[in-house]
Amino acid sequence: MKLCFLVEELYRHDGMPLDVVRQLTSWGHQVDVVRPGGSLLRISEEVRAGTHDAWVLKTVSGGPGLTLLEAAAAVGLTTVNDARSIRAVRDKALTSVIARQHGLPVPVTYSAPRATLFADVPEELFPLVVKPADGSSGRGVRLVSDPGRLADAEQPGEGQLIAQPYVSNAGSDLKVYCLAGEFHATVRRSPLHPDAPVDERAVPLPAEVAEAAAKVGAVFGLDLYGIDVVLGPDGPVIVDINDFPSFRRVPDAASRLAGAVLELARTGGSHRKGAIAPAPRIRVQPEISHGRHRPPAAGPVADMAAAVPEGART
Repeated sequence: MKLCFLVEELYRHDGMPLDVVRQLTSWGHQVDVVRPGGSLLRISEEVRAGTHDAWVLKTVSGGPGLTLLEAAAAVGLTTVNDARSIRAVRDKALTSVIARQHGLPVPVTYSAPRATLFADVPEELFPLVVKPADGSSGRGVRLVSDPGRLADAEQPGEGQLIAQPYVSNAGSDLKVYCLAGEFHATVRRSPLHPDAPVDERAVPLPAEVAEAAAKVGAVFGLDLYGIDVVLGPDGPVIVDINDFPSFRRVPDAASRLAGAVLELARTGGSHRKGAIAPAPRIRVQPEISHGRHRPPAAGPVADMAAAVPEGART
């Protein structure tokens, strides 16, 4: 097969996706790597030529790669992850609306152009997690303990922000990766607690989290994606959704991902419309309880694996 990988500047030396490119090449496939942020492209002709079997994107939020992927989709070419689905999870304000409309366990979300405007959020919902609406990789995520600290959370040039109630946790998140229907879970240190002594490793996937992860794919029409989950006092809460994540600590990640890319290139993906189609008229979901939880005190961090059933599937 002949594939085109769109790799943004941030990832041009990154093991993921370049390890996948090397794996595909070793299997005899032709892979062209295009750097949207550092290449001159005769885009009107390069895309329309249609010489690639599928296009794959590893991008930063707001980067030019998504436009190229959308261009490929617009002329009927196969893309690994639908471009419209990627757009839906890149805008975290939009993501939260779609997710809650479909009953996914996502916190109530507020949006504002400046952190100080979150002072109008009900005080009982503090602490708040504030982050850029187009953020990725934990960039710009911060915890604001009370309305009086919002001014300290101001950062220039961030654009639109979102804020969500903090979900009490032991200093770690559960990162769930999906490779075309195959799920893997790892414990990861929370970006809100960068000094927490967390043993980052692969863990069994709780059935309740697996169900939520599968529903994310169905709702958003994604085939390769990851979700960040906090196992809070009221159950699992999805705090982020990412297309084409790092797949860190997934066994044989490069070969598994390369195989998934080939399968999706052959089949055209799941063909699910997901968030591309209007959401069905469903009853409004009950409010997700978050209470007034506080960050954990300094000291040893409880092992998240204790909350994971031993018999859960991976």
